[in-house]
Amino acid sequence: MKSKVRANCPNCSPTPVGTRTVVRSSKPALLSRLRRTEGQLRGIIRMLEEDRYCVDVLTQLSAARSALDAAAMQLLKEHLGSCVKNALTAGRGEASIQEITEVLRKFIR
Repeated sequence: MKSKVRANCPNCSPTPVGTRTVVRSSKPALLSRLRRTEGQLRGIIRMLEEDRYCVDVLTQLSAARSALDAAAMQLLKEHLGSCVKNALTAGRGEASIQEITEVLRKFIR
């Protein structure tokens, strides 16, 4: 999904004109974290297929959700510290703040 805010951030990965993507410095760590979470989810699926005890499955689901939350927080921290900061400095702060507010609203639901 492309960003609604059409501004370039020097810390984001290069993309076609008018779009942005993940902050370069956080990409390897995020991919690693998400791949570990993907493995956790595969393990949970296997647990269900093997009719494992519900509490054990729920424990693993909680761990996977925590891992996803940690990935989201890592990306949010990078985004605020680079993309939003740069937008504020360049006078595009209002649009950037509105964008991040909408994203946070989705997380709070």
